Amino acid sequence: MTAKIIDGKAFAAGLRARVAAETAKLVRDHGIVPGLAVILVGDDPASDVYVRSKGNDARECGFNALEFRLPASTSEAEVFARVKALNADPSVHGILVQFPTPPQVRQEAVLDAIDPAKDVDGLTPASAGLLASGRRGLVSCTPLGVMMLIRDTLGDIAGADALVIGRSLLVGKPVAQLLLAANATVTIAHSKTRDLPALARRADILVAALGKAQFVKGDWIRPGACIIDVGTTRIDLGNGKTKLLGDVDFAEVSKVAGAITPVPGGVGPMTRACLMRNTLAAALMRAGLPVPEL
Repeated sequence: MTAKIIDGKAFAAGLRARVAAETAKLVRDHGIVPGLAVILVGDDPASDVYVRSKGNDARECGFNALEFRLPASTSEAEVFARVKALNADPSVHGILVQFPTPPQVRQEAVLDAIDPAKDVDGLTPASAGLLASGRRGLVSCTPLGVMMLIRDTLGDIAGADALVIGRSLLVGKPVAQLLLAANATVTIAHSKTRDLPALARRADILVAALGKAQFVKGDWIRPGACIIDVGTTRIDLGNGKTKLLGDVDFAEVSKVAGAITPVPGGVGPMTRACLMRNTLAAALMRAGLPVPEL
């Protein structure tokens, strides 16, 4: 048996195209151009690449893309002032502060300062509370992308056994909430979980999001299960070469699973595409317009 490869890159490209089409309609019918503002504090090379990529995606979708690049010495108060100004700007529908920030800028405090209606990263406590209570809000981008891939692969997952390995605020907890909302039976596992392989063997859906390279092995997998690998660990191969590995041992697991996301090319592209979807959704919700299923 060889698992179906879930092509997150292709799905993300389709999602961006659908966002662009809906954005064109929003501009044509209502004169509203979604605005996405990204704040980068410092000069971390990886963060710089992410910010440029997000800006390019936003412009391709027809958004107004704003970038605010602040020096590493910027105080927390200055970051708050920038966020406050963007909260008050009616042309800005989404605000994203690129993490990590320098030590003097507390990430939790920055998140608390963002207007939840503009929280396109879905990371504020208000956004998490709306998700937990089953109310409409903006959902964290990676979990949203995970659910889109699961639905596209499996369709209706009501009654399915789902195992989420990892309990982070960024992925594990919101993925579990989304799976529950789709009527799956959900177990959250973590570093203290006993006999994790036995739990994994019961799962129809397994989401690995713990940050340990090739942690999930082939003999953990229920035959035919859907495996979503959120992990990304970069391994140094020497001679200046690196390799990106997921949390799942792809070579082993792909022989048992029914479907699996690769790393790279699986969940990663979905995160950026869902940021575009959330920015469009924020603009529509602010205007009192319905948010289409994308």
